[in-house]
Amino acid sequence: MSDFSTIQRLLTDRRSCRGYLPDEVARDTIEQVLDAAQHTASWCNTQPWQVHIVSGEAQSRLSKALVENVMATFGQPAPSDFPFPDAYTGVYDERRKEVGWQLYEAVGVERGDRNGSAMQMLRNFEFFGAPHVAIITTDADLGVYGAIDCGLYVNSFMLAAEALGLGTCAQAAIAQATPAVREFLDLPDSRRVVCGISFGNPDPAHPSAQFMSRRAPIDAAVTFVD
Repeated sequence: MSDFSTIQRLLTDRRSCRGYLPDEVARDTIEQVLDAAQHTASWCNTQPWQVHIVSGEAQSRLSKALVENVMATFGQPAPSDFPFPDAYTGVYDERRKEVGWQLYEAVGVERGDRNGSAMQMLRNFEFFGAPHVAIITTDADLGVYGAIDCGLYVNSFMLAAEALGLGTCAQAAIAQATPAVREFLDLPDSRRVVCGISFGNPDPAHPSAQFMSRRAPIDAAVTFVD
């Protein structure tokens, strides 16, 4: 298989995994993912990402803290270090709703079931049952470009994990509880929380594994100027 075929397969097969087996991933396997992701490109080679891998009993305590924070601030603007979107409009709103209803249908949440949708939302802060979560932060002084570099790192992490048979789910939702993350990890003021990545061995029998989100064709995203 050519290098291009390999990267194309990884990009095509990768999905946001929302159902995991309980077994933890071996530390050396996690370190393989981290070592590969560390080669991510960054502006001026700043490499602004810092990564906290939270597992086991610590992960359970973090989950509890996140849920408590989200419930206490429900209905208020997300207390995140980077602003969440002001609105979803046009095709962005259409894509967001499509994938949301694909997920809800797969896990048995019917339209209008507010309790069911709220419970599914809270699964974000339980890391969808994954045995590990990586919390990604950037340096405050690097601003939005530090966050962009971290986005590249997140993609590298997920592709490396996919190559090793692991499931991942990048979660901006974790940033909704940034105060709890900051306190739990004792982050200095110089760090900004970007997102989390839940990861582990995927459960192929989980209902959420039964759908794949669609991607727009390139002519919906690319303009050639000759």
